[in-house]
Amino acid sequence: MGQTITEKIFSEHANKKVRAGEIVRVDIDMIIGNDITTPISIRAFEESGQKKLARPDNFCIVMDHYIPAKDIASANQAKISREFAYKHDLKNFFDEKDMGIEHALLPEKGLVIPGDVIIGADSHTCTHGALGAFSTGMGSTDISFGMITGGNWFKVPETIKVELSGKPAQHIYGKDIILELIRMIGVDGALYKAIEFTGDSIQYLGMADRFSIANMVIEAGAKNGIFAVDEVTESYLTERAEANGGLRAEPKIHYSDEDAEYCQVIKIDIANLSPVIAYPFLPSNGKSIEQAVADDLKIDQVMIGSCTNGRIEDLRIAAKIMEGKRVARHTRMIVTPATQKIFLQAQKEGLMEILINAGAVVSNPTCGACLGGYMGILGDQERCVATTNRNFVGRMGARTSEIYLANSAVAAASAIAGKIVDPRT
Repeated sequence: MGQTITEKIFSEHANKKVRAGEIVRVDIDMIIGNDITTPISIRAFEESGQKKLARPDNFCIVMDHYIPAKDIASANQAKISREFAYKHDLKNFFDEKDMGIEHALLPEKGLVIPGDVIIGADSHTCTHGALGAFSTGMGSTDISFGMITGGNWFKVPETIKVELSGKPAQHIYGKDIILELIRMIGVDGALYKAIEFTGDSIQYLGMADRFSIANMVIEAGAKNGIFAVDEVTESYLTERAEANGGLRAEPKIHYSDEDAEYCQVIKIDIANLSPVIAYPFLPSNGKSIEQAVADDLKIDQVMIGSCTNGRIEDLRIAAKIMEGKRVARHTRMIVTPATQKIFLQAQKEGLMEILINAGAVVSNPTCGACLGGYMGILGDQERCVATTNRNFVGRMGARTSEIYLANSAVAAASAIAGKIVDPRT
């Protein structure tokens, strides 16, 4: 019996052939921390008596949740990570001078490599599976164990195979594909499973789409999401290598065997998919755009950004729709580029001028609005269309507020209309 990509990555790291269900101890290629979760890991690390990181060049801290600090508490929280980074002279420490949302910044920096095993104390660490890596979120104490030993224990997950067929129609993106999958299987439909995306539709999906899809597999309970490396991946990696003077390491590319064993196969016809809107209060509460339009949902705020949909492609989509138009009078719009590089590229292309002239507020790269921390808090009974990944009760502010998850085209068109509309009409 053959192996899946995920099984092969673990086999390569364990130096033996492994199967789903086995528990293995492997070295970690990249450990990711941020200003919210790293202080807990640092405390555990220091309480252990450990003086040095096991693999300092394989440990990264990205300051992205409350940066710049929103209050004294967040400033003191950030201070813990900064002092640790300076003390250990961390090579991969990204603060305000070179900031970005971690799951957009690391691939941009060439720090995520196909075949890697990656962990981070953030649930959306699974984003990096878009590059053919095994990447998953873990707890802060699990991260400290990796800091101390350079490795960790894993149960090799079973794999769900998702076969995508057909060419996406206008304004159908990776966000719609993953929201449709979550609608189909629910928030626990892939609990501790790998989700491997395959099919003829993959050729039509750029890296931005793949990052969005991998980012949200956790919303179905998955351990990781993964795409096989292809020409699109290779082109992206070449660009990153050129921009950064090389990649962190040599890619180790794996493909699933034809006779690999899957615990489930799910088929989705992308050609006939409409934009999907996840109604409150779960990402699995997906409705068609046609339903949302019929419901005549007035909105108070639109947010385009986050580690899910804050890439240059998202800003281009929004700017194209909004050029020469204006955000509705009763609606606010926040745009958050995922990294400073994306911000500068959008400025260079004239996208920022279009968005600001349309009435949008552009913020620095931050997770703030997405997690309900700052830079876009919702008030009581306010309704928001967001390109983010979660719409739980109180996720972006007041517990009576509502979040509707959507792609960037829907968000931009809805900002202009002041209610949820179909960008295709």
